[in-house]
Amino acid sequence: MFLISTRNFPPEIGGIQNLMEGLSNALLNHGPVKVFADDYKNSENYDENSKLNIQRISGFKIFRKYRKANLVKDFIKNNETRAIFFDHWKSIENIDRSILKKTKSFCLIHSKEINHQIGSSLNKRMQSAMNKADYVIANSEFTKKFVIGLGLKHSSIKVINPGCNYPIKINDEAKNFAKTIYGGSFPKLITISRLDGRKSHKNILMAIKNLLPKFPKLKYISIGDGEEKNNLEKLRDELGLKDKVSFIYKSSEQEKISLLEMSDLFIMPSIIYRKSVEGFGISFIEAASYGKASIGGIFGGEADAIIQDKTGYLCDGNDLNALYEILLKTFKNDNYKILGANALQFSKNFNWDKIVKKYIELI
Repeated sequence: MFLISTRNFPPEIGGIQNLMEGLSNALLNHGPVKVFADDYKNSENYDENSKLNIQRISGFKIFRKYRKANLVKDFIKNNETRAIFFDHWKSIENIDRSILKKTKSFCLIHSKEINHQIGSSLNKRMQSAMNKADYVIANSEFTKKFVIGLGLKHSSIKVINPGCNYPIKINDEAKNFAKTIYGGSFPKLITISRLDGRKSHKNILMAIKNLLPKFPKLKYISIGDGEEKNNLEKLRDELGLKDKVSFIYKSSEQEKISLLEMSDLFIMPSIIYRKSVEGFGISFIEAASYGKASIGGIFGGEADAIIQDKTGYLCDGNDLNALYEILLKTFKNDNYKILGANALQFSKNFNWDKIVKKYIELI
């Protein structure tokens, strides 16, 4: 029996949510899986259609974490558990070391949630919590170096990239939806992410404005919502891009994937924003699984997800000129098609059947 303790799980949307879902489902091929997950809107419907044994914990956050910790401890005491996986250092924080000795334990780290100043109370709590686990699993080489730089002295920090839950089959209705959105445009650019300062949507819009003389039929789709929504709408309108840029704040899974599959390039040149930095970037691998090249940032773990000059490009998302020049380079002589074909091959390394075996080997 494998045990998952997670604060982040579908139907809530997000990269960590997708990671924990993919890991849980992949583990099913190696034994039964029990998931303790925070409750979320419409989770009952999701759980009924899942192959996983999911138990939801509801209530106020401060009480919920203790209830979940007690459930985890009771489960390990009363069941033969091969391994337990924690999505966050706060998920393992309230589990006794003596309990964890009965099984193999993994604490996954992603980047933003560990970014606490050395010597601060949160940094000390983080280190104490993660040192309870047999293995700390970083999502990229960047995140591993990052956590070591924050003072973590753990005997076993491993890098295991997230697996990819795609590609999935796209139905005809969704394909027609994408055709309606894109029309006869070229090139078709897409970003799938939250609208926050880290994702560099602002510079994407300005680069698009500069590209229009060379690509008058260009179309850019951004899928996702967030706190930058109003600012980006305003900038789009000020730049006169209302016909060229579409923000889609809510979409079905099929609509999202159909727009990605019909695009020519995935673009998300993330930057460092406040305490937030891109730890890996599973979106680049998801795009690659549909044969799409990507443009990502240089500051985080994107180098694990994009092979420079082969599956896409890394650039400084703060540098508008660099972004503009790389976009020109991408579409020169159909270069994007070569990059996309390479990306498709590269994405196969992130098949969950392959990724989960790295965990099994550690167990």
